Amino acid sequence: MTDPSALPDLPLPEQRQSAIGHDATRSAVLAQLADRRLPGAIMLHGPQGIGKATLAFELAVAILTATGDESQHRVSEQVAAMAHPNLSVLRRRPKDAKGYYSVIRVEDVRELRDGLHHTRGRTGHRIAILDAIDDCNPNAANALLKTLEEPPADTTFLLISHRPGQLLPTIRSRCHNLALRPLSNDQIADVVTASLPELDGAALDRAIQLSGGRPRRAFETLALGENSPVGALQLWLRQPEAAPIAAELQLADALGGDAQGPDMSFAREILNDWLATEMREAAMQPGARRRLASATDLWEKAGALLGEADSVNLDMKQTLVVIFDAIRKHCALNANPVEPA
Repeated sequence: MTDPSALPDLPLPEQRQSAIGHDATRSAVLAQLADRRLPGAIMLHGPQGIGKATLAFELAVAILTATGDESQHRVSEQVAAMAHPNLSVLRRRPKDAKGYYSVIRVEDVRELRDGLHHTRGRTGHRIAILDAIDDCNPNAANALLKTLEEPPADTTFLLISHRPGQLLPTIRSRCHNLALRPLSNDQIADVVTASLPELDGAALDRAIQLSGGRPRRAFETLALGENSPVGALQLWLRQPEAAPIAAELQLADALGGDAQGPDMSFAREILNDWLATEMREAAMQPGARRRLASATDLWEKAGALLGEADSVNLDMKQTLVVIFDAIRKHCALNANPVEPA
């Protein structure tokens, strides 16, 4: 099964099978394996691009080896080739020669479910990896829920989620939930140099600075030009209310010129991260009702504007001008941490 989110010229998660970091999560699952008390479903959740899928395949190799009758080397080879009979992987399927479906469909989940009820191809546990469960449409999510409620014997689901809060609560409640965190700068450097050992120091430093603790984002940074406006966006977001309005217009012009380009794609991730962080910090700040309400409105407005721009092909530059202006006003409104009684 091909990976629709694969980055060019980099190994896939099933080929890596060795995640850097996430030691506590790894140890917790391996302890359950050693004690023969693996749960029926494990959800690995955290920001996109921090190595959740790589860790899932690493754990799959460990489980298949411990419960089967083949060496780890042999199991690892089969997993890398997606040829192990006790491993199933569900991702968005190819739609045609040019692209993939935008969601995991209910028929995809039913095919996975039916396959798991067949006689297993080899001794040992069976593993089903969903990468990512967030891609399931509502019908697919409901079909998956029924499978999790009555899972096949000796089968463990490894569910990868970038946005667990948006999943059905009943799905989350059926899983052993393990949160993964962004990596340190040193760990990001280890991941990047493992794939790109000849990378020069300046490029590596820039990738680390823009990664936000996500190896995937570090690799995406390397695909951008040295003069990409993404760095300017990050600087602007540190204090939007203090920057001149002309800076907003320049950023919108630089980023919105190619709505489907890598700069804009990266910028949208950074904006989403900033908005999510602003909401989280406001929710944790005592008495910050005004800030939380403003942040919530800002999140909804930005999401609606970007969604509308995508669906009817609106001018992305103008969309960004409106979003940047709303961010600046939000920050100016909440610059004073003391709210009226």
